[in-house]
Amino acid sequence: MLDTVIPTLTWAAAVGCGLMAGVFFAFSTFVMKGLERLPAAQGIAAMQAINVAAVSGLFLGVLMLTALVCAGLAVSSGWTWGTEATRWRLLGCAAYLIGGFVVTAAFNVPRNNLLAALQADSPGAALDWARYLSEWTAWNHVRTVACLAAAVLLVRSLR
Repeated sequence: MLDTVIPTLTWAAAVGCGLMAGVFFAFSTFVMKGLERLPAAQGIAAMQAINVAAVSGLFLGVLMLTALVCAGLAVSSGWTWGTEATRWRLLGCAAYLIGGFVVTAAFNVPRNNLLAALQADSPGAALDWARYLSEWTAWNHVRTVACLAAAVLLVRSLR
């Protein structure tokens, strides 16, 4: 049974990691740059709206489900330990769980929460927005690379 369940879950995790890498890549390469070009109040309001949509949509489902599948695969490594495939799979799961999921929870979400409380037209909002853009985007680059690496490592484990 493990011969079919683990590869199926590995493919599901790889697809989830790839989807997350694509979303994060889009934000790193043009979404944040586009928001940065707006006046601060408009950029803040736009990102606040994006953040509300992200937690109520399919994005959060894929983020969480991929984390659950990766966690399950990591635990299952105990049953298949010693194979090259297990090592690649475990590395892929770790890349996603640490670089994608933990980074999101520890670095991007707290910044989103601070941004949610920010009044876009308040004094100092432009400085807060500039700091948010810099810090959030830097951590988003980490998520992008980690999720892409996770997808590659998971696919590699299937060879």
